[in-house]
Amino acid sequence: MTSALFSPLRLRSLTIPHRGWVSPMCQYSCLPETGEGVPNDWHLMHLGSFATGGAALIMSEAAAVNPAGRISPLDAGMYSDEQAAAWERMVDFVHRHSAVGGKIGAQLAHAGRKASTYWPFSGRSGSVPASDGGWVTTAPTTDAFDGYAAPEAMTEDDIHSVVADFAAAAQRAVDAGFDTVEIHGAHGYLLHQFQSPLINTRTDAWGGSEDGRNRLMLTVVDAVRNVIPDSMPLLLRISASDWAEGGVEVEASVRLARTAADRGVDLVDVSSGGAVAHQQIQPKPGYQAGFAERVKRDAGVPTGAVGLLTSPTQAEDIVANGRADAVFMARAALRDPHWWLRAAYELGHDLAWVPQYERAIPRHGF
Repeated sequence: MTSALFSPLRLRSLTIPHRGWVSPMCQYSCLPETGEGVPNDWHLMHLGSFATGGAALIMSEAAAVNPAGRISPLDAGMYSDEQAAAWERMVDFVHRHSAVGGKIGAQLAHAGRKASTYWPFSGRSGSVPASDGGWVTTAPTTDAFDGYAAPEAMTEDDIHSVVADFAAAAQRAVDAGFDTVEIHGAHGYLLHQFQSPLINTRTDAWGGSEDGRNRLMLTVVDAVRNVIPDSMPLLLRISASDWAEGGVEVEASVRLARTAADRGVDLVDVSSGGAVAHQQIQPKPGYQAGFAERVKRDAGVPTGAVGLLTSPTQAEDIVANGRADAVFMARAALRDPHWWLRAAYELGHDLAWVPQYERAIPRHGF
């Protein structure tokens, strides 16, 4: 049997051994005692388990491009040399210990008005006050996300500074040895905040029309593309729909993806939601795959599908039928860090195992 899921994909000069990838997943585990925003042994274990489990491309969690861009005080960053050195350790592990020749990518992000919040398992919610290590957030306007503190509206200088921070973070990711870089333009974080008409009510050149609202995301694309090697693929994560009346719809996302591809994006990672608390999502298995299919077809750009994709046959069907070029796993990967080994077995594909685990290769059922 020939598996579409386990066929290689080439983006620019990077050949990714198959189409089963790890979605970025924040761990909220950068401890103050090991340095602000510095990934540590937890992150090595988390990402390393996917490498030994057969994943082809492992995306880092959202790494903030400056301190104010962190979702929480315990989030990872890519804005210091200390952080980059810690990430290099993860990169080396993946490259050394992936039996399938797996790759690793850095997701770069800024949380905007959704920054400075308590981490999910803190027992608290909402914005972190300055007395507890929080900070004043920035966004397109002073409108707050429901339940969070009001941000400051970004000035022209603030905007240009953030663009420069994305470029600097991308350069650090390249220097750390990452194989690819993804810009996080989804889930109600800063670039999506500028894109969404539900949030961005500015009347200057960074708002107003669809082109104005897309300007920051595309300017960041240009800045990052200009500092990473021509041979390195650039990924962009978007929210294809805000799931709320008056918000971003898939037609607008198709136009954004088409323009981003023209400016050097090689694959669009298609998610959805996150802009506003009153969104109306009805999740079900594969509920976002249709967005990836639509962007791939109408924008003419490779896409990755994500969202309640759990079974090998489901992932195989998406790739085999051309609905997306790759499948990102998140919760399924947390439940089973060796998901790809099991999937290959179920699909009749001979996927390499790390030698330390070869005694566990199934002979009479997985």
